[in-house]
Amino acid sequence: MKDIPVHQLHERSNIGFEIRHFESGEDSKKVPMGAHRDDHYLFFLIENGSASLMIDFNEVHFCENTFYYILPGQVHHRINNALAAGWYVAIDSQHIPADFRNIFENQLFLQQPYQLNDIELKQYQQLLCLLREKNSEDDNSAFFLPVLQSLIQSFTGMAAATFSNVYTPEKQLSRPAQISHQFKKLLLRHVRTIKGPSAYAGMLNVSESYLNEVLKKTTGFPVSYWITQEVMLEAKRLLYYSGLNVKEIAHALGYDDHTYFSRLFKKAACITPLEFRDKHHK
Repeated sequence: MKDIPVHQLHERSNIGFEIRHFESGEDSKKVPMGAHRDDHYLFFLIENGSASLMIDFNEVHFCENTFYYILPGQVHHRINNALAAGWYVAIDSQHIPADFRNIFENQLFLQQPYQLNDIELKQYQQLLCLLREKNSEDDNSAFFLPVLQSLIQSFTGMAAATFSNVYTPEKQLSRPAQISHQFKKLLLRHVRTIKGPSAYAGMLNVSESYLNEVLKKTTGFPVSYWITQEVMLEAKRLLYYSGLNVKEIAHALGYDDHTYFSRLFKKAACITPLEFRDKHHK
């Protein structure tokens, strides 16, 4: 049996961001995508009509003025959206600060659509329109990427604030879901100093093989994948925001050998650290 496909945002966008407004019936003639995972966040705002998705075996329904997101790694496929109109936003994790991501991860496996009030809806619509307009501009224009990045952070900050009041007690999660949730919290806290899967298994009082089994079951990826992903996100942020050189960034992330770090970065990001910095600072 073939594995569940993983859709990668870098294949569609070289800046890790995609936004689209869709109208009712727009996708009715397209062949629907089967079950898949994404390596990025997805956000949906349904303005009119209704829609439904199957997400990790749970059917989720959306009505007018609802806001929703899908985490990287969650398996999903469309059931029906022919009657829906609204917004679709795809964002690479590198654009989302860790404290925002922690809010989204706190809703792991149980996130529910959020019903926006009229004021909230208007605020999201205004920001999404501005994001779409900025994204459609010539990417060689002055300060294109910094301005777009600021707008993306404004959007994800609003989304994190929206969902921050939705509390999901861990005791409602299954044992594997609890462990996955706890692992990701530990990873965010220790990624610069701890890289070994066995160390995280020890902190969680489980075996490394069991932790791998749990992560594969709940997210589709093993422990080593998530450690590498988190390291790469930290590296991209330092390359984008700081003035540290590659050797200094490698050391900040716990690598004594900066050439090894550069090889690791290129393997994961399909681009060298310096190429990444040059591309995003042009």
